[in-house]
Amino acid sequence: MLKKDLTKKVAQLEFINDQLVTELEYIDTLARQLGFENGLRTLKKAAKDLIEEQNIDGSEDAM
Repeated sequence: MLKKDLTKKVAQLEFINDQLVTELEYIDTLARQLGFENGLRTLKKAAKDLIEEQNIDGSEDAM
């Protein structure tokens, strides 16, 4: 790849990264507004706990 192509690719990746960071920040804010004290971190833990609980109960087919 030429330097010009690499520079263009880096710019595209930086743009995508900025979009993803913004979206994650928004989801984190929403999670906090819903009562998840630590935002996404707490939401992920709750989701994992729920999945684990369902697997323990043998109801994994319910997903």
